[in-house]
Amino acid sequence: MDFEPLGLAADLVILTVRDSRLEVLLIKRGIAPYQGRWALPGGFVRPDEDLETTARRELAEETGLPSERIHLEQVATYGAPDRDPRGRVVSVAYLALVPDLPAPVAGSDAASAHWVAVAEVDAGRLAFDHHRILADGVERARAKLEYSPLATAFCPPEFTISELRGIYEAVWGTPLDPRNFHRKVTKTADFVEPAGGTTTRDGGRPAQLFRRGTATTLHPPMTRG
Repeated sequence: MDFEPLGLAADLVILTVRDSRLEVLLIKRGIAPYQGRWALPGGFVRPDEDLETTARRELAEETGLPSERIHLEQVATYGAPDRDPRGRVVSVAYLALVPDLPAPVAGSDAASAHWVAVAEVDAGRLAFDHHRILADGVERARAKLEYSPLATAFCPPEFTISELRGIYEAVWGTPLDPRNFHRKVTKTADFVEPAGGTTTRDGGRPAQLFRRGTATTLHPPMTRG
């Protein structure tokens, strides 16, 4: 049986919340194909790497953070025969959630790298099939906020309930009732736990600081309404 040569790559949907907006890290490609077009970060799997090692290497290169500190999970595999004009390439996409970061530094094959508001991304202008990968990654993040404490991955180690609510509002794209949200979060077993301090960075009176609890799933789940 004949086998067509096959390339294997890992692409990354790297999301953060900055200025109350859900943003994604995009690179402007510096080389062909699609030179000058926006794309998701990623790269080919090296001979001595498994898939997650490639994803974490690319993640560290693009964010400057140790990848062990960052939530990373596999989203889906994309293998349409014509998805890459260079030949048959299968890509495994990963979702990464990071706290607010400084301006990114473009990798070796990119002309520039920027945080871009998800709502402002021109999906039709993304390279390859990255419009589909981005949509799938964003929906995965939105859905997981309902039944897991994943929103805390966007937060610093200690945060206020108001800051956590801002994450939900940015990712879901909808305002939430502050009192109802505070009640749900603090009454959900092991979602958050007091950090033992307060802060005035929200403005107004000092607000209690929390950290992520030990829960891996939320009972009852948070709902988008």
